[in-house]
Amino acid sequence: MVDGNSVVTVLTHLGVTHVVWIPDSEIGTWDSALSSSKQIQLIRPTREGEAIAIAAGLHLGGAKPLIIIQCTGLFEAGDSLRNFVHDLKLPLAMVVGVRSYNAHQAGRSFDSCPVFTEPILQTWRIPYQLLGRDFSAAHLEGALRQIFDLGKAGAVLLAE
Repeated sequence: MVDGNSVVTVLTHLGVTHVVWIPDSEIGTWDSALSSSKQIQLIRPTREGEAIAIAAGLHLGGAKPLIIIQCTGLFEAGDSLRNFVHDLKLPLAMVVGVRSYNAHQAGRSFDSCPVFTEPILQTWRIPYQLLGRDFSAAHLEGALRQIFDLGKAGAVLLAE
């Protein structure tokens, strides 16, 4: 997985102004770099539905936010996501850590998070790209750039 300093560099290149996140699992290793960034403001909501709403407000105020959450939080945020993405048509960008994805693929986990993440995004008609464990900063930048350039909501899934 890409280290936090590389993530900050990618997000700075993309012009991200705020990261709205609840650190968890492997993406939590980015905390130190994001917390100390001078270019990106880190916002820590209490729930994932709140993260979606905060990012929506930031977008409406002219900022360029990125939501970073884990798959279980994505499930929790459904109504908020539906409202802001489909009703208000806001181009919210997300990075979603898919807990236990690699173990599940290898038959070593019964965690249902990897089972439901992609079908839920498909149901909500949110395009996504899945990046495997060996993704690079360039892969992350390319996937996020595609979302931002399209001007529509989208997600980058990180296989954990």
